Amino acid sequence: GQIIPERRFVEAINRQAYQYETGDFPTEWEAWIRKKRNDPPTIEEILKNENYREEMKQKIKDVSEKDKLLQAKEYKEGLVAGPVHTQVKGHASAPYYGKKEPSQDPTSTASTFQPGSWMPPGSGSSHNK
Repeated sequence: GQIIPERRFVEAINRQAYQYETGDFPTEWEAWIRKKRNDPPTIEEILKNENYREEMKQKIKDVSEKDKLLQAKEYKEGLVAGPVHTQVKGHASAPYYGKKEPSQDPTSTASTFQPGSWMPPGSGSSHNK
């Protein structure tokens, strides 16, 4: 009177079972093994799905190339600003963020405070020589 659940498995042919990785066999077979579908896949179904995936990859590649060309054209014509490269010079929690020499201005960074320092007249970087 006990119901035994159906077991589904794949027999390894050219490799040991532990050498198989995700994607080594078609996703249709994985779905059948994991009982996500009732019937095992046919060869025609697997080939049809592989062809569809290849077509989609090619379409995606074509669209991304067209987009890159369109962006380059828009940059050239000045319709869109070019990509900006941000240069990182430090971290916000650093006590002396971005400053290497003393300044007359007080500096506050994260939880620290650096008061301004006194500079004699005529000897600072703020005055032109």
